[in-house]
Amino acid sequence: MPSQAQKLRDLINRGEHFIVADAYSALTARIVERVGFKAAYLGGHACSAFHYAVPDNGIFSQVEQIEQAARIAAAIDIPLIVDADTLGETVADAFHFTRRYERAGIAGFHVEDEINPKHSAYAGGLLPIADMQVRLQAIVKARQDPAFVIIGRCDELFTSKHRGGGSGSLKEAIDRGRAYAEAGADALVYPGATAEMTAELVRSLPVPISVLGPVIPGTAFTLHTGWGWLGAAQLHWERARKLMETGSLDISIVIEDKAQLIEQDLYDELIGDWARKTGRPVR
Repeated sequence: MPSQAQKLRDLINRGEHFIVADAYSALTARIVERVGFKAAYLGGHACSAFHYAVPDNGIFSQVEQIEQAARIAAAIDIPLIVDADTLGETVADAFHFTRRYERAGIAGFHVEDEINPKHSAYAGGLLPIADMQVRLQAIVKARQDPAFVIIGRCDELFTSKHRGGGSGSLKEAIDRGRAYAEAGADALVYPGATAEMTAELVRSLPVPISVLGPVIPGTAFTLHTGWGWLGAAQLHWERARKLMETGSLDISIVIEDKAQLIEQDLYDELIGDWARKTGRPVR
């Protein structure tokens, strides 16, 4: 049976665009799998905000991300891509955490070139190209399953206006992409790239280009996040406010395929079999 990493690599090599759907928990990953998505995605902001109530600006650790990612990967049969942020502060961190992601059953991750504390009040900019190349080389060296997918995230087009570290130069983005591919990145992602910029990136770079956000034609795959965890938080906020104000909620507590999503029948059968074989009562 192919590894999860091999499943992901095969999807990319097929050359048909696919959406990697928002999955911030084991249950939501099961849902996107049952709906029919071919891969799931755990974003850094989705995980830090939803599970730890902290921003994704460098204070959220890889240990915390791996903890949640492992739970998700164990619950599904489709491959999981994880936002690995900067993968720590040093090349030793990058090597160590790559091993941990692989052992957790993750199919691939993206690692970015921002300088911590990223996406914050600190305008740190991006790592020098040489530093990012060495980081990627350490990741390649750590990789034990050759199919594990390494996605280089370049934030050059993610500018200060949006709390990013890039200057917005398409030429610099292309130069960085070529350097990252040379260092071992299997694919690249460019937050903040417009459709026109993305088309030029696809034409200019030697590895598949993915998108973080809306689907853009001509790309290999889309990491589609935000709608799941934000929607859940919005719904919880609305219902909590209504319950506080009125003292009641008129809602359905039924979820489609709940029993299948949590494998209720499997565990009922196991417990029932144990009870019967040991002379205990059953329902």
